[in-house]
Amino acid sequence: MQSHLDQCRYNMVEQQVRPWDVLDDKVLTTLETIPRDQYVPAQYINLAYADTAIPLNDSQNMMHPIIEGRILQLLNIQPEDNILEIGTGSGYLTACLANMASHVDSVEIDETLAKKAAQTLLEQGVFNISLSCANGLDLPEMDKKYNAIVLTGSVSEIPRSFKNALTINGKMFVIDGVSPVMTAHIITRTGDNEWSDESVFETDLKPLVHGEQKPEFEL
Repeated sequence: MQSHLDQCRYNMVEQQVRPWDVLDDKVLTTLETIPRDQYVPAQYINLAYADTAIPLNDSQNMMHPIIEGRILQLLNIQPEDNILEIGTGSGYLTACLANMASHVDSVEIDETLAKKAAQTLLEQGVFNISLSCANGLDLPEMDKKYNAIVLTGSVSEIPRSFKNALTINGKMFVIDGVSPVMTAHIITRTGDNEWSDESVFETDLKPLVHGEQKPEFEL
């Protein structure tokens, strides 16, 4: 079974991720190394390496592998980096980030997902992480600075606290907009009160819990 999954992982990298302009050797090696099949819900193990969004619960999915690959490449992660991830989900992207960086702080609002991800990451020997269960979009103003921040679900608006938590030259990956046409951005902190915003691709991603667009009330 495992040799079949190993071949599926190789095919995911070579037939899905690489053709989507993910060419960074560090990223490709990470995706070839981390066993995605260990992070998906057991009933979806045969879809672990498919180009699909695998359900984690009623409202949250794992991202497509091609998006995960693009995130890892766009953030230009260095071995000494500290990373903040909002939305741990299955823990797979957490493991990929941890493989490339010094430390990952990851926040998951769903207690069941948080516990399962923590267990899987422990079993997989991923120790340079700190997981917490909280509303990642309502964190107090952060004293700690991060070289990279990842929001794993879409948001209707980007909390300024995340932009302020970036180091100078730090990068944040975020997707905003309204389904079915959303835009992925890389926001880079260029100065104490300056940020650049680059639109990198269009996609469609389920919102983070509390990240959905608020309904407009008419009087």
